[in-house]
Amino acid sequence: MSKPDQLPLPPAADSPSCSAPWLILIGLGEDGLAGLGEAAKAELARAELVFGGQRHLDLAQSAIRGEARSWQSPFERSVEDILAARGRSVVVLASGDPFLFGVGATLSRRIPAAEMRSYPAPSSFSLAASRLGWPLQDTVCVSLHGRPLDLIRPHLQPGSRVLALTSDAAGPADLAALLVAEGFGATRLTVLEALGGPRERVTTTVAEGFRLTDIDSLNVCALEVAASAGARVLPLAAGREDSLFEHDGQITKREIRALTLSALAPRRGEHLWDIGAGSGSVAIEWMLTDPSLTATAIEAHPERAARLLRNAARFGVPSLRLVQGTAPGALQGLASPDAIFVGGGGSEPGVMDTACAALKAGGRLVANAVTLEMEAVLLALHARLGGSLTRLEIARAAPVGSMTAWRPAMPITQWVWIKPDPESPAPSSDAPVSS
Repeated sequence: MSKPDQLPLPPAADSPSCSAPWLILIGLGEDGLAGLGEAAKAELARAELVFGGQRHLDLAQSAIRGEARSWQSPFERSVEDILAARGRSVVVLASGDPFLFGVGATLSRRIPAAEMRSYPAPSSFSLAASRLGWPLQDTVCVSLHGRPLDLIRPHLQPGSRVLALTSDAAGPADLAALLVAEGFGATRLTVLEALGGPRERVTTTVAEGFRLTDIDSLNVCALEVAASAGARVLPLAAGREDSLFEHDGQITKREIRALTLSALAPRRGEHLWDIGAGSGSVAIEWMLTDPSLTATAIEAHPERAARLLRNAARFGVPSLRLVQGTAPGALQGLASPDAIFVGGGGSEPGVMDTACAALKAGGRLVANAVTLEMEAVLLALHARLGGSLTRLEIARAAPVGSMTAWRPAMPITQWVWIKPDPESPAPSSDAPVSS
C-alpha cells in the first residue's frame, strides 16, 4: 500500500485499557478520504487493524498503515476478530453514519460505548433528503438492505414520503413491482444512486412505468406515495378490517381484536406469545404497533400456520416467529413473554397454567372465550388469581327480508390478568384485587 503524507496523530493513551476508546468507527461517503476530517484521518493512519468492506478499504487504501481485513462471511466471524483485538488500536470503516442501520448497531451490542469513538459521515438518508429538499423529521426512513422488501408495506400511506435503502441494483425494480401489485402504481419513485461521489445520479419515474436500467448497486429509493381506490392501505389503528387477512374463519374479529390489543397494552421492546394464533391477526397487529415489538405465534394446524406466515409478510412484519405445534408442549423452551394472548386451545389441560407460569412478573395475559368450556376455565382462574372479566357482545346490522335488523355475533368472555411481582408488597386484605 502507498503511504500517505505524515498526518498529525491524536495523543495516545499511556497504556491500552479496555475502558478507553480502542475501537474507532469511521463513516465513509463515496468521496472517500476527501470527506474525512483530520481527526478521523489520524485515527485511520494510526490503526493497527482496519476492518471494513472491500469497497471501503479501497476508498481508504492510501491512508491505511496497519493491517487491512475485509469482512468475512458470516459477518459474526469478523465481529469475533474485532473483540479478540480489544485493547489494540482498531478502526472499522462503514458507510455514512455507522449507527444508522449500520455496523455500529451490531458492535454496540457487544462493546460498551465507552470503548468506542465514532466519526460519522452523512448517511444515505441525509444525502437523499438534501437532494430532494425533504425534511428528514417528516420522512419515513426504512432500510431494506439485506432485509425483506415486505418491511415497506406498513409505510405505504397515501401522501407520505419514504426513503428506502435497497440491497442492490435490482432493488428499485423490485420495489416498483410491489407498489404496482398493491395498488400504489401512481407513486412517484426517485432513484438516487452513489450519492456524494463522482457516479451520483438522480432519476425520477412512476412505479407503474418503471423502466430504469443500469442502476448502481448503491442506491436509495424515494417514494411519494399515491394510492389507487383499491390500494392495500394498512390503517394505523388496531382493529384492521378482517378482509385484509387471509383466513378460514378462525380469526379474532376486528372489534374484539381492537379491544384485545388494548387489554394487551403493548409497551416498547416487549414480546408476545399468541397461543392458538389462527390467522395471526393479534400477533400481527401487536407487531404493527411499534417496530421494537416482537411476537411468537403458536399454531398447530399446518394450513393455518402457512396462512399465518403469508399474512405476516403482507402486513410487513415478516419477522413474526411461528412455532407449529400444540400448547402446552409447544411452549417449552420459549423465552418468557411480556404478554400472552390465548385465542384458541386454552381449555386443553395445562395450557393456561403453563401460560401463567411462563409470563414475566408484571406481564399481561388476555384470554378470550367463545365456548362454555373455555369460559368455565376463565371463571375458575378469575376466582383463583383475580384479574378482570369482561363480557364483549357485538351486533351488526344485516338484511332481514326487505328490512334490516341487528344480527348478534357470538359473545366473548375476556379475562385480563396482570401477573404480580413476588418482590412487591402484598395488598392489604381489604384492598381490591388488582386487574
